[in-house]
Amino acid sequence: MNPFGDRKYIIIGIFILVGLLFLIRLFYIQVIDDSYKLDAKNQAFRYVTEYPVRGYIYDRNGRMLVYNDAAYDLMVLPKQVKDLDTNSFCNILGIDINTFKRKMRKAIEKPNSPRKPSIFEKQISAQTYAALQERLFKFHGFFVQSRTLRKYPDKIAAHLLGYIGEADKSTTETDPYYKEGDYIGISGIEKSYEKQLRGIKGMRIVMVDVHNREKGSFQNGLYDTLSIPGKNLTSTLDAKLQLYGERLMQNKIGSIVAIEPSSGEILALITSPSYDPNLLVGRVRSKNYAKLALDSIRVPLFNRALMASYPPGSTFKLVMTLIGQDEKVLFPQTHYYCDGGYHQGKQTVKCDAHHGSLDLMHAIQFSCNTYFCNLFKSVIDNKQYDNTIEGFEEWRKYVLSFNIGKRLNTDLTNELRGSLPTVNYYNKYHGVGGWKSSTIISLAIGQGEMGITPLQNANVVATIANKGFYYTPHIIKAINNKTDVEELKRFKTKNYTLVTDTSFYNIVIQGMNEVVKAGTAAGSQIKGIDYCAKTGTAQNPHGKDHSVFVAFAPRENPKIAIAVLVENAGWGAAWAAPIASLMIEKYLRDSISRPEIEKKMLEGNLLNQKVEIKKH
Repeated sequence: MNPFGDRKYIIIGIFILVGLLFLIRLFYIQVIDDSYKLDAKNQAFRYVTEYPVRGYIYDRNGRMLVYNDAAYDLMVLPKQVKDLDTNSFCNILGIDINTFKRKMRKAIEKPNSPRKPSIFEKQISAQTYAALQERLFKFHGFFVQSRTLRKYPDKIAAHLLGYIGEADKSTTETDPYYKEGDYIGISGIEKSYEKQLRGIKGMRIVMVDVHNREKGSFQNGLYDTLSIPGKNLTSTLDAKLQLYGERLMQNKIGSIVAIEPSSGEILALITSPSYDPNLLVGRVRSKNYAKLALDSIRVPLFNRALMASYPPGSTFKLVMTLIGQDEKVLFPQTHYYCDGGYHQGKQTVKCDAHHGSLDLMHAIQFSCNTYFCNLFKSVIDNKQYDNTIEGFEEWRKYVLSFNIGKRLNTDLTNELRGSLPTVNYYNKYHGVGGWKSSTIISLAIGQGEMGITPLQNANVVATIANKGFYYTPHIIKAINNKTDVEELKRFKTKNYTLVTDTSFYNIVIQGMNEVVKAGTAAGSQIKGIDYCAKTGTAQNPHGKDHSVFVAFAPRENPKIAIAVLVENAGWGAAWAAPIASLMIEKYLRDSISRPEIEKKMLEGNLLNQKVEIKKH
């Protein structure tokens, strides 16, 4: 009997057991354990997202407003970082050791990030990229991802164009297209047309060696997917007019909105003070945004054209004229006597002059408060209605049809509705049955509880120029040079007011023409251009009144409708009217025939006036 026989079987059993353990472990890490597979793949392959070129934005004449510049993100795979020369690495990036540690800790602490690439440093410069690329093979676990930055050659239209930023957590969790570190339109056109501008991402599989050096595409790019560039947008904006308007509004607070009445295309949209859109690009965006946001005096980030609500002032008298005629309580020959104000019980509304007896056209020409207060009373107290509330409700329907107090639903972000009081509001404030036409008489002249945005005011005058209809104002006219795309079809539809009789607009237009020829805007005539306008002075209980002006030109076949508001600037004829007339002349002629007026408007500084913004 062999005394070592049993020992032999024991040794064989141990070898078999060890072999089985190795096989089981190998099976586990190669087939079951995803993390090991991912490590192995990441050692041999690099999955590089191919970000598409974001679409360019042009003005209506083909002038480039927004283009892309090269940028790079430095990516890190924490699991692969080893034997790093930290000092050399930090010197190239221009960061200190503490910043390096903080960024690495952040990358490691993210879910699955030790095995997945994440951004270590965003948007490094081309110079830093060049220096880094030479020594990247020494920095195991790091690689560079190509990106682009937006650039704005003319430094104009910051609020219109908007800016892009990193997609927030809620976006990445709800929209599968966006991953952490992706960029998205935050405001303006960049936000409104994000899907068109962004394009579609691709993916590239690159083989790398143990030194982190790229060794070519995996299987000659068989499994790569190409990125699809974003679509180019042609805006309705006239860059030269926009630039000129921004120059006119320097050192002033307010807004200019210009629209082409025959299409609803926005020619210029200026909100002042503004800022250089290049400030909100790249690594400095957060710091610059904070500085702009802290400017509580100028409030440069606030889009006054779309978000500020002001009393329309006397420009609302044009709408009152149309309502009165449609209600059959006003006719061209209707006269009211002005002795310097409107008096009804305890209510008094002052007028700027003793106009005597005026007909409708001259009431518009000289902007007589007394006349329009009497008109408002005749509308609200119309005998065809049983009470004040019925008359007010009907008046309110008319006003809403001119898009005062409701959004225009443009293709611009952050548009607010302004304000238009309701029956419930007055019942709550005065009590049911506690108010009548004389109580709310300030609405007659565009004051009181009414608020309108500059965009809405420009749309009102465009509606008058069209004699009763408007196209929804919009800022994009073509996508990839195509105008008949689905996204733009809604802007081809005419929208009608409740005042559809075009004859009612004739007396309004005649009166507006007389405003320029021999009325409140006579000082803003343009030789050779026959145009129609209305001045306004929006009362401001918190400081000097606002200067308001609306106009369209020329009188026949109008090419431009414009609204200007300059805060705390007094009479409409003082600042808003000259600025609007210069804009009209610049657009129609591309030249200025009144250099002395231009000089005054360009050099005028009104920033020491008190600012008050109503937000609704």
